[in-house]
Amino acid sequence: MNAPLSAPRPRPLERLLDLGTLPVVCAVLTGLVALYMSLVALGNITDPDTNEAFVRHVLAMDTTFQDEDLMWRAITNKTAQDVAYFGIIAWESLTAVVLISATFAWGRGLRTGLFDHPRRLATVGLLMLELLFVGGFITIGGEWFAMWQSHSWNGLDPAFRNATIGAFALVLIHQLPQKPGAAKQLDV
Repeated sequence: MNAPLSAPRPRPLERLLDLGTLPVVCAVLTGLVALYMSLVALGNITDPDTNEAFVRHVLAMDTTFQDEDLMWRAITNKTAQDVAYFGIIAWESLTAVVLISATFAWGRGLRTGLFDHPRRLATVGLLMLELLFVGGFITIGGEWFAMWQSHSWNGLDPAFRNATIGAFALVLIHQLPQKPGAAKQLDV
């Protein structure tokens, strides 16, 4: 009687080396960014006063050079500031949810060899991160509200770090081949 043929089981060293493949790197990096965004959102939800003060000062432009040619941009209305702050928290939370979903999709992709869905989902989440940090903090906060002028309420360095990590993850994720299952054939 013939036993059914089955695929040979990978040796432990080969399984360990699988952790060094590009799809695993993409999955881990997506998961780390998801964890970070989750903690950022949780921190802003559970300790709103800390970053609320940051948003209020940036929007009010009260620690900038007070250039009269720029001060017309200031938003001093507390309700408008609150709306902006809660919008940031909602965006951070939604970004975290999308990236968490992408992390689980990467996990499924690692089992099936299909990486198109996780790549697209991670791309959406990482673009949301870029919109927040490059669009929101660097462009709107840094330039429009002159946050770069403030010594006490300047979030440009952390925003740049976050944007860089997100951009790096986007580049890595898009190094995977587009054809489903093709990444399994690569010796990466």
